[in-house]
Amino acid sequence: MKPHRRKKLGIILFIAAGLSVAAGVTLFALSQNINMFFTPTQVADGEVQLGTHFRIGGMVKEGSVVRSGDSLEVKFVTTDFVSDVPIQYEGILPDLFREGQGIVAEGQVDVAGVFQASRVLAKHDENYMSPEVKAAMDAAGASAENQRNYGGESNGT
Repeated sequence: MKPHRRKKLGIILFIAAGLSVAAGVTLFALSQNINMFFTPTQVADGEVQLGTHFRIGGMVKEGSVVRSGDSLEVKFVTTDFVSDVPIQYEGILPDLFREGQGIVAEGQVDVAGVFQASRVLAKHDENYMSPEVKAAMDAAGASAENQRNYGGESNGT
């Protein structure tokens, strides 16, 4: 092989190797920041591995919020009207957090099956539900009738 062709081949191989390393590092960094979304039914069915950081969304079950008297610890249950998942959170909850409202929580499930939340997000107005939560609840079969009657309200029939 002629020297100038060998030099060009070396440059091309160096650039290809550099691009491969850059793409690999980028994909690795992105995979570390992926935050999957699961419904309470998926979590209850064991579709999530222990220690995996993910988001869970659903409605805060009526009568399930228990606040600690001496700390910021709060325990509550989230539901998609099919399955329930207990959540434990220590911190300040959003102002819009309340029973019967939609939430999205980030964290992981412990060995006892309790979701240990690192962050809790609440919906921003009375008509809004996160598209992820709405789609997940629709897929889980939570009908509008169940949602209206949730929390003991009667539809008059």
